[in-house]
Amino acid sequence: MALFGALFLALLAGAHAELPGCKIRITSKALELVKQEGLRFLEQELETITIPDLRGREGHFYYNISEKVYEFLSTFITSGMRFLLNQQICPVLHHAGMVLLNSLLDTVPVRSSVDELVGIDYSLLKDPVVSTSNLDMEFRGAFFPLAEGNWNFLNRAVEPQLQEEERMVYVAFSEFFFDSAMESYFRAGALQLSLVGDKVPHDLDMLLRATYFGSIVLLSPAVIDSPLKLELRAMDPPRCTIKPSGTSISVTASVTIALVPPDQPEVQLSSMIMDARFNAKMALRGKALRTQLDLRRFRIYSNQSALESLALIPLQAPLRTMLTIGVMPMLNERTWRGVQIPLPEGINFVHEVVTNHAGFLTIGADLHFAKGLREVIDKNRPAKARDPQASSAPPPSSTAAV
Repeated sequence: MALFGALFLALLAGAHAELPGCKIRITSKALELVKQEGLRFLEQELETITIPDLRGREGHFYYNISEKVYEFLSTFITSGMRFLLNQQICPVLHHAGMVLLNSLLDTVPVRSSVDELVGIDYSLLKDPVVSTSNLDMEFRGAFFPLAEGNWNFLNRAVEPQLQEEERMVYVAFSEFFFDSAMESYFRAGALQLSLVGDKVPHDLDMLLRATYFGSIVLLSPAVIDSPLKLELRAMDPPRCTIKPSGTSISVTASVTIALVPPDQPEVQLSSMIMDARFNAKMALRGKALRTQLDLRRFRIYSNQSALESLALIPLQAPLRTMLTIGVMPMLNERTWRGVQIPLPEGINFVHEVVTNHAGFLTIGADLHFAKGLREVIDKNRPAKARDPQASSAPPPSSTAAV
């Protein structure tokens, strides 16, 4: 009975475990690159250290050793001499390494704003998993409306998987990552567009007036020549679908056509439903995940009757053209700005390759140090620590060992 109880509790805990929206794998190739850059940093750190000449006596042995000949004489000096060197060098190496690690971690974004409406949460869901060849990390990878900072979007998507090891780094994103972004913008009221007057393309304005001439001609003369309004509003959050063949975004929106006479209530001419599907091409540039959208499927229909849907057929092509020319550039300007991936400052992605799977996509890339570690650390050091007169090394330790 106790065994069944333990099994039930384990299953219950697993059922409530939060799935990651984003995973990152750092391979041994990347760790080697970071190691080389770290050694370069430590060499620079040691160049700033001045160790006084050592003079003294060890039994019958008198010594007078300057800093430049420490390494040459290291195989000859006694254990007491090694102890003196350890007192000087090891605290410096330890201090420099801790400065390096903490400075890099301080530059990694965890919970930050994407723009004035939406933020993103890259909190680690559990401790990183270290193997002989990889470092694997799982992140929440969830967007949220800034006005609802504590809002959480339930992750029901497929958990992304990382199997590859050829590149320096791999990043995996589930459908949840993108769905949470679109849900956040929807809740923030950003997924709507209103075109009034001269903002409506001239040819489309003429076509809409001709289509609804029967309704317009019955209105009062003060309203007939009023500016036209075309409003698009997402009815539900758009949804992302990732398949091996590609990534698509689907959205259903209401389309309202009205006249807006000055200082009078607007007069609605028609309301219809629009279904649209976009192909989404993902890319990594620097540290930003960018998206390029391409309208692939477009359909409008009436939510009133099939007969009215037939009457809307002449509007299909003009409205599609309006979306392609007038709306898509605005969408792509925003999506191509991208969202930052949780990497330390000064490290960028290069030579990326995108691979689609069922329910998630992976991006493999190599790393490039756009900034040296010295520059990153100096930028993030407190002003007092950047004082050239201040020592970069901690006080010597009474006990140390290399």
